[in-house]
Amino acid sequence: MTSARTVLIVSPYFPPSNLACVHRARHLANHLSSAGWTPLVVCVDERFYEQEPDPTLSRLVSPTVEIIKVPALPSSLSRRVGLGDLGLRAWLPLSRRIADLLQGRPIGAVLITGSPFYPMLMSRWIRSRFNVPVVLDFQDPWVSRWGGQQWPFSKAGLSHRLALYLEPRALRGARFITSVSQRQNEEMVSRYSWLDPSHMAALPIGGDFDDIKILRSIPSAPDAVVHLDRTMINLSYVGTAPPRAAPLFRVLFKALAQVKAEYPALASRIRLHFVGTSNQANDCRTLSLAPLAADEGVSQMVVEIPQRVPYGEAMGIMAGSHGLLLIGSDEPHYTASKIYPALMSGRPFVSLFHRQSSAHALLKAAGGGACFAFSDPAGLFSLAGELAAGLVRVAGEPASLGRTDLGCLDTYSAAAIARRYADIFERLQC
Repeated sequence: MTSARTVLIVSPYFPPSNLACVHRARHLANHLSSAGWTPLVVCVDERFYEQEPDPTLSRLVSPTVEIIKVPALPSSLSRRVGLGDLGLRAWLPLSRRIADLLQGRPIGAVLITGSPFYPMLMSRWIRSRFNVPVVLDFQDPWVSRWGGQQWPFSKAGLSHRLALYLEPRALRGARFITSVSQRQNEEMVSRYSWLDPSHMAALPIGGDFDDIKILRSIPSAPDAVVHLDRTMINLSYVGTAPPRAAPLFRVLFKALAQVKAEYPALASRIRLHFVGTSNQANDCRTLSLAPLAADEGVSQMVVEIPQRVPYGEAMGIMAGSHGLLLIGSDEPHYTASKIYPALMSGRPFVSLFHRQSSAHALLKAAGGGACFAFSDPAGLFSLAGELAAGLVRVAGEPASLGRTDLGCLDTYSAAAIARRYADIFERLQC
């Protein structure tokens, strides 16, 4: 029975989509009921996704969650006119179904999570027509510094200018705003003086210990993309390699070249795996990191696989590696959601993030790895020697790094984050 303590979660992508943006909605769908709120998910039918589905992810969603799927314009048609964004392709079906639900069922709050960001514009008419509080959740910045640095008439530059125009209109319809970092919220407040910081919160995606339990019970797929050579020391990075991370990877490869020169016997056994580095759906060819490795003379030590792998396989790669590579961005607000399952895997790690990133603070507190941070480009490139020492420790002396304190993750668990969202929804009922 639906009640006013129902939250409508609008997430165009949802399992079996293999995109990272599905995990916010997935975690909330699984854990909000324990915090006193009933989740109701509206998403786009997976037949209209461009990425290969990941059936394993669907098994990580509680069977009790009500999920309503809507159609979208097929990308094979929409891309002929330059329209690929799922939020736009599904705009009409999403908005109609949301309106029907708000009109026909007692709903206490609406959460719209992105990217994609365009559905956030629905906050305005949801608030005016139905007087239901809307929470907007920014998993990434809609308006970014990187976008502002692009040529104004490039696709990225035009998208940035459109975001500058649309973002404030979406925000004005929201009663509360969340993002994954405090820095991201502060940047929004600096753009819009009328935003009330007391109606904003920084809530990381977090991780779910239940995922580990369920995935361990599922047999490994025989057609796995990645097969680790057990005779080698495998250090793995799983996830997209964003453009703003290129300087960090270059420094990593400089450090690897130093290991090669100073510890040739150890280096001959080390393999760095970079899996799912492309930000494009189903891209199996675009190598963004291999050229950087070639520049530093370490190509033979690096394996790059651009295509995304299913979530279960990604977790398996992390659990099966000798160590993990957790690499951030040169942006202070950047926080990688993959750090939570990485820490839960219990594997030693080498991490490199901006000093102001919340990810660096968490990794340093949790321990079990070699953490490195920088504040500016000069500081970043000065870390090559220390990074080399960190790689040697993870590859040759992992026990010297100690063990991760999983207790540090309690406040970042999916259940804890869901409770914080439930508190927000309660507050908005007043």
